[in-house]
Amino acid sequence: MQILEKYGRDDIAWVFLGKTSKGNIVEFVESVQPPIPREEKEVIIISTLIGCPVGCSMCDAGGFYKGKLSAGEMLEQIDCVVIKRFGGLKIPSRKFKIQFARMGEPALNDEVLEVLKKLPHRYEAPGLLPSLSTVAPAGREVFFEELINIKNEYFAGRFQLQFSIHSTDYHQRETIIPVKKWGFKDIAAYGEKFYRDGDRKITLNFALGKENIVEADKLHAFFDPDKFLIKITPINPTYRAIGNKIESAVDPKGKALPYHSGLIEKLEELGYQVILSIGELEENKIGSNCGQFVQRHLNSPLKIAEAYKYESIRK
Repeated sequence: MQILEKYGRDDIAWVFLGKTSKGNIVEFVESVQPPIPREEKEVIIISTLIGCPVGCSMCDAGGFYKGKLSAGEMLEQIDCVVIKRFGGLKIPSRKFKIQFARMGEPALNDEVLEVLKKLPHRYEAPGLLPSLSTVAPAGREVFFEELINIKNEYFAGRFQLQFSIHSTDYHQRETIIPVKKWGFKDIAAYGEKFYRDGDRKITLNFALGKENIVEADKLHAFFDPDKFLIKITPINPTYRAIGNKIESAVDPKGKALPYHSGLIEKLEELGYQVILSIGELEENKIGSNCGQFVQRHLNSPLKIAEAYKYESIRK
């Protein structure tokens, strides 16, 4: 892996722009979660595709799709970070989270499954926790069935699966995620097969814009609170969000949902665990947050006032 550009700071996050051994340009992230020290939690967020064909309305990685990364190219991203950080493939952090969530929909690449099978053998990491975030594209049933097998064989109780939902309104969800995908009934049925006693709950993620429709009762009609949890995140400052006039519904300072009053309380009344995940606002300035994509920033004649403020460190 050749590092072309590097943005960030060591106490929060680094975004790497790299060229793989096959010559493909990828982005990947190393981050911590202040005030949690790196000894407790180390996070690496890797790309699975070269760009992304999905084109979610608030995500800057869409529209650059050029193909799939090989298993080796995905492992190169992880190797690059851990060797620089720890001097080898031994990771002492109590939690070592690898998120398949930077660039690309992971379920569109079968090589992701090969990477998952290699992780426990390649890295000496007792805290290993893979995390896969997906919009659940239609026609990928074989991928998802094999994911169950891999989870049960290698990662029982130590695997995080997240479905990007964003809205409970069918038509709005079609606009936000403009590809053919599973409906709530399909996701719920899969979740029933995926989840076993002792596993982490399956996450239903809402990147919440002011206009997003979220009906707690509709979620409860499909998703068992004993097996699914709800995560709500802000709309991060991206070029796509600005172009589509999508504004975040999350007040990061007050840690509240002023445009969806009572939503968290209603979900909790129905038995759901609800996580309001805001994170470090400095990550917006670094460009390491979900939906951000440094390459779009570099190619854009316009600039976002509150994002991508760090100068590149070439190493």
